[in-house]
Amino acid sequence: QLNMAKKKEAFLKDFKEGPLHFKPTYKFDLYSEVYDTSEKKRKPAWTDRILWKVKNLSEVASKEGEFPEEENPISVTLINYVSHMSYGISDHKPVTGSFKLEMKPLVSDPLVTLNAEGEWSAEHDVLIRYSAVPEFPSSAWDWIGLFQVTFRHVKDYITYAWVEDDEISSNRDSKQVYMSASEIPKMGGEFLLCYYSNNLQSIVGISEPFQV
Repeated sequence: QLNMAKKKEAFLKDFKEGPLHFKPTYKFDLYSEVYDTSEKKRKPAWTDRILWKVKNLSEVASKEGEFPEEENPISVTLINYVSHMSYGISDHKPVTGSFKLEMKPLVSDPLVTLNAEGEWSAEHDVLIRYSAVPEFPSSAWDWIGLFQVTFRHVKDYITYAWVEDDEISSNRDSKQVYMSASEIPKMGGEFLLCYYSNNLQSIVGISEPFQV
């Protein structure tokens, strides 16, 4: 029925599904792996399914008069698609799918380039130098964070410096800000710097890893 509907219904045509390498997930007697023994004797069926679709951005952009270089900045790969026979509180067996998502960068070059200057330690204030591309929409609320190299989220910063309030020098090519020694981790380790843009609500520049 689903395959027939995918051929007939336009909104289903672009949806994908993994191979059905598991038994039909409906209809079971409760708390068992036995198919329907009631008077209806319902025929087993693959009722529970997982479909996915990646929106084609070229279609969306064409309506707005723009055409992106990449049609789909996200690729989706199915890792596994299985049913779970041990669950018995329903006449269905639950189905799960695991996916790998790969996101292509929105820009090929960083909007901001930054690096840690000199030797970094908790014994003295430290310096950061950065430069931005001419069209970068900077904000007084932009900040540069110090992160461990294993960070997972923008909120995982150890400390940060405001790009305007903590600026100590500026010229046509670059700017310099400082971080207080009191905020630098005394235990040391490998770290990196990230520039967070308030206007773009994302990290737009990451330094090379360095030692503290």
